[in-house]
Amino acid sequence: MSTTSRSNAQHPHPASRGKMWLFIALFVIIAIAGLSYVKWWPYYEKAFKAATQHTIGSSILGSDAAAAPSWGAAVDYAAAYFKSVWKAAVLGILLGSLVQVLLPAQWLYKVLGKANFKSTLLGGAASLPGMMCSCCAAPVACGLRRRNVSIGASLAFWIGNPVLNPATLVFMTFVLSWKFTLLRVGFGLILTFGVSYLANRLADSKTAPDKLAEKAQLPVEDEETAKLPFGIRWLKSLGLMILNVVPAYLISVLLLGAFQHTMFPVALGGGLLAIIVFAFVGTLFVIPTAAEIPIIQSFAAMGLGAGPMAALLLTLPTISLPSLLMVARDFPRKVLLFVFAAVVFIGMVGGAVGALVL
Repeated sequence: MSTTSRSNAQHPHPASRGKMWLFIALFVIIAIAGLSYVKWWPYYEKAFKAATQHTIGSSILGSDAAAAPSWGAAVDYAAAYFKSVWKAAVLGILLGSLVQVLLPAQWLYKVLGKANFKSTLLGGAASLPGMMCSCCAAPVACGLRRRNVSIGASLAFWIGNPVLNPATLVFMTFVLSWKFTLLRVGFGLILTFGVSYLANRLADSKTAPDKLAEKAQLPVEDEETAKLPFGIRWLKSLGLMILNVVPAYLISVLLLGAFQHTMFPVALGGGLLAIIVFAFVGTLFVIPTAAEIPIIQSFAAMGLGAGPMAALLLTLPTISLPSLLMVARDFPRKVLLFVFAAVVFIGMVGGAVGALVL
C-alpha cells in the first residue's frame, strides 16, 4: 500500500467517514430486523411457555435409544434439525456476507482486531443479542475473521452466541433449575472469554493483520476488490460463504443424525466414564438453539446421572463437528484443535462439579 493510500485509510475524508457510518448503520438495522423476526420475538413467546408449562418442547433426538445407525435416522434428524434452524441459518449466512461488505475492515480491526482481552471481551459481548446456535453463528465469525477481527474476538462471538444466550438461560431456569443456570453461566464465561483469549495467545495474534490473515489463509481484500460496486462485492461474498459452509454443514448433520441413537449411551448412568463420554459426544453433536434443555430433560427421565447431564449442558451448545468444519477455512487448525480439546475438558470438569451440586 502506498503512503498516500495508508494516510487515507488512517484519516478518511469526511465524505468517506459518513459513508462508513451509513454502512455500519445499515448493517445494524438489517441485523436488528432479522434477529427480531428469527430470534427475539419467538423466544419472547417461548419464555412464557417455559414459565407456565416448565417445558419448551420434546427432545429432538429419536426416542428409540437402541436403534442402529441408518440412513432413515440421518434424514429424520436432518429434517427436524433444519426445520428448526433454517431461518437462523439463512440469517447467519446473510449477516456473515454483509459483515464483509458493510463493516469497514479498518474500523473492525480498530475495535476488535487487537490480541488483547479487551477485544475478546467486546467480541463476547457482541454475541449476546445474537442468540444463535454455533452453526448459525459460524458464518458471522468467518466474516469477522475475513475483516481482520482477531481470533479471540471472533471465537468469543462464535462461542458466546449459544453458550451465553440470555433466552436459553431463562428457559433453563424455568424448565431445569437455577442450579443448571448458574453452572452454565459460570463455565460459559470461561468458555466464551477464557478459551477464546487463550486461543488468541496460542495463535500469536500480535502479528500485523495482513500477516495474521496470511497465516490463517484468509483472503485479504485488495484495492481492486474494494473498488467493485457494492452489489457485486456482496454477491461475491455471499457466493463464497455458501460454497464454503453449506456442503460441509449438510453432510456432517446427516452423518451425526445417522448415529444419534448410539452416540448417547444413557445406560452408563453416572460416574466418571459417563461424564467423559458425554463431554466428548456433546462437543461433536449438533443441535438447534436451546435443544439441550429438552434433551437433558428426556435423559433425566431415562436415568442419566447429574454429572453427564452437566457435561451435556456445557458441550452440546458450544461447538459441534458441523460448526468446526464451517469455520475451518478461517481459523488456524491448531486453534480449532485447542478449542475442541478445551470444550471437552471443561465439559468434564463441569460434569464433575455437576455431579456434586445438581
